[in-house]
Amino acid sequence: MGHIRFTANLQRHVPCPDQPVRGSTVRAALDAVFTENPRLRSYILDEQGRLRRHVNVHINQRAVTDRTHLSDPLADADDLYVFQALSGG
Repeated sequence: MGHIRFTANLQRHVPCPDQPVRGSTVRAALDAVFTENPRLRSYILDEQGRLRRHVNVHINQRAVTDRTHLSDPLADADDLYVFQALSGG
């Protein structure tokens, strides 16, 4: 079983601790997390269910390629990293 990890910046806005996650795709894993934490969904996905422009998701050390359907496959040992971009200066 893999893990999903969220940046500290995202955790400032909504509680989302690192946790074990199951799913055969990025979408399935995120949906499992959203079932337990529905408020998190609006921080990660837009109204059409796509990744928000300022959010990046990596499987291990590579960025997901399907930001629309989140169909990138996951293996049992994969870790998901959810990053919320920071801006300002």
